[in-house]
Amino acid sequence: MICWKCRKEINIEKPVRGDECPLCHADLHVCRACEFYESGAHNDCRESSADMVTDKERANFCDYFRSAKSITGKPGNDKASAARDAFNALFN
Repeated sequence: MICWKCRKEINIEKPVRGDECPLCHADLHVCRACEFYESGAHNDCRESSADMVTDKERANFCDYFRSAKSITGKPGNDKASAARDAFNALFN
């Protein structure tokens, strides 16, 4: 998986609450590292059944958490960066 904060590759496939990045010590079971995280979506989450989590960068107990395949963009700009990365992958 890729750490959402330092963006380094780490050897943890399915983080659980309490796991942290061995490099930057950021919590890993967080909204920002989830496949469903999308800044600007309702509760910043595309999973409609998920409970509201106020701090997207702190460990939580969300049962819908799935590690994102990649972490792109800056906070609040994830959609634009993902689109740019997809475009560049097609033409580079």
